[in-house]
Parts: sequence; C-alpha cells; structure tokens
Amino acid sequence: TIGIDCVAMCVNDIICCGARPLFFLDYIAIGKNEAEKVASIVSGVAEGCVQSGCALIGGETAEHPGVMDPNDYDVAGFAVGMVDKPKIIDGSRVREGDALIGLTSSGIHSNGFSLVRKVFDIERADLKAPMDELDGKSMGEVLLAPTKIYVKAVQALLDGGIGLRGASHITGGGFFENVPRMLPKGLGARIVPSAIPRQPIFDLIQKRGEITDHDMYNTFNMGLGMVLAVPPEQAEKALELLAAAGEPDAVCVGCVSKDSGGVAFDNA
Repeated sequence: TIGIDCVAMCVNDIICCGARPLFFLDYIAIGKNEAEKVASIVSGVAEGCVQSGCALIGGETAEHPGVMDPNDYDVAGFAVGMVDKPKIIDGSRVREGDALIGLTSSGIHSNGFSLVRKVFDIERADLKAPMDELDGKSMGEVLLAPTKIYVKAVQALLDGGIGLRGASHITGGGFFENVPRMLPKGLGARIVPSAIPRQPIFDLIQKRGEITDHDMYNTFNMGLGMVLAVPPEQAEKALELLAAAGEPDAVCVGCVSKDSGGVAFDNA
C-alpha cells in the first residue's frame, strides 16, 4: 500500500497543473535489506504507476545498518509530467460562481497520521479486530487503504472538453491550506459539509480525539481527495465524465465566492 501512496502523492500533484505524469523513480532507505519486503514496496510503486499511466524507469535501494533499525524503512519518490504551457492549470482562470466538484477519497490517505497515532495510541491498539464504528472493518485495514490516484479521472475532464479552471489535491493542511492555492486573490470557496461523502473513520477520529470541526478540516481530507473548479454550466457534464472514468461518487460540494480567499463552510 505505501508504494501506491508514494506514487499518488506525486502524480496527484502533477495532474493538478494539467500535466500528464510521464515517469516515476523511487528511493528506498532500509535498515536491513530484506528482499521480500523491498519487493513488496516496489510492487506497490509499480501498481501506482499503472494506475496513473506513468512509467517506473528506475530506483535506488540503500541499506543503512547501524543508522536505521533493521525494521525501519523510508520510501521517497518523484515524478515528471508534461503540459503545453497555454494549458497549464494555475488557478488564474477561476471565476466567482464556478462549481466546486469533489472526488471522494479512500480514507485518510497519506496525511494526518501523527494525529491518528496519538488518538488511537496506535502502538498498543488492536489493528486487526473488526469494529462496528468502521462498518465491520479493522482499524488497520481502514488506515492502510491506499491513497486514491486521480490522474485518469482528471485527464478525462481535460480530454472531454471541460474547462477545468482549478484543481486542489487535499493533502496536509486539509481544506484550509490546500483549496486557497487554486484560487486567485479576492476569491474564496464556500463548501457544504453535508454534501461531502464522509467515511466513518473521520467520525471515529473526531470522537476519540475530541477534535473540533475546524481542526478536522484543517488536518484531514474528510472524504474528498481532490477538489476541482469548473464553469457552473459544465458541472453536470463534468460529473458524467468523471463517472465514466471511475469516479461515480464525484459530487458538487460548493462554489467559488468573492471574499478574502479563504474557505468557508456553510451549515458546518
């Protein structure tokens, strides 16, 4: 799963610019080079590349005995993409009234784990027991769900003639730090929380940790891994294209508004 996560964090950022990911390289630092463990990680990286349509062209595995514990490992990677300069999505074309479309996440993705580990005391938690709060799934299963890769879905909009004006990958910093990056000065976003398909894991985290709504939306994706800004008259067509591209649960979650450039939640 972590190999997919590593690829996803790179290619999802690249597609936000309107670029097609071309190739990916990985770097694995490990305390003890166990072939089976490295192969498992690399297989995840390869799967992430398949999902995003980019080539895995190389990588490096570095063994660090004495520096890292035998069971420790660190996975890094980078991707290169390409886009014609006139087609770069930089948010400059976003306009007041644009529809905001959210693409559902598979869970908490790759951000907020420091808080998750603290809330659940993860070193002592039973990660394999089914939990009613998680619809019968185990905590380990839910927390390790791979980050969704949105490359093909967003590319379907671009190929389908949608005037995609802005795209935000909801990673560290949640909505408050990521959505404004795609907005020009003087514009903000109004989002309706009830429109977001929120998975049970977020309710469990909030309840166990006694975390405020603001802090939850400032840390986690809350059920949306990507937010897109499209002309309002193209919103319905965009949802149809997304459904055909494997995102049937994509939903309009708000609109671009004229304000200071922040994110506001209606009826939060």
